Amino acid sequence: MGLPRKLKLMNVFADGNSYKGQITELEQPKLALKLEEYRAGGMIGSVKVNLGLETLETTLKMGGYMTEFLRQFGTTIDGTPLRFLGAYEQDDTGEVTSIEIVMRGRFGEIDAGSSKVGDDTEHSFTVPLTYYKVIENGSDVVEIDMINSVFIVDGNDRLAEHRSAVGL
Repeated sequence: MGLPRKLKLMNVFADGNSYKGQITELEQPKLALKLEEYRAGGMIGSVKVNLGLETLETTLKMGGYMTEFLRQFGTTIDGTPLRFLGAYEQDDTGEVTSIEIVMRGRFGEIDAGSSKVGDDTEHSFTVPLTYYKVIENGSDVVEIDMINSVFIVDGNDRLAEHRSAVGL
């Protein structure tokens, strides 16, 4: 029997600045293929064909008032570098796994929530991404660069031939 790895500590860096003590939650991007139903003559049913990737997006929730992030609003499409570091522990073995997520994008939506004296204040930031990379214990797991047509999973460059075919 094995127990799952659970997040014990985390930190987020934005534009090189640490937000330890302010980051309360990071919603990781959903990875999804853009699939379209296709059926042609001779097929007894339809299949879903791969047309690329869906949009990548992350959401950060920060405690307190975040003027630093407000100043980042309206940058270029990949003008905001983000980095998540998480320490995940497997309770039955005590093994700690380091997960690093490197991202680039721009703040697309800022929700300052409500402000009430004596209540917690939280800002939410939605960031559409152009770049996403997951690193586990120093090893690359997934790398996606939407602008440069890079899609690597576990060392397998799934678009190398496509880039070569169009001279990239």
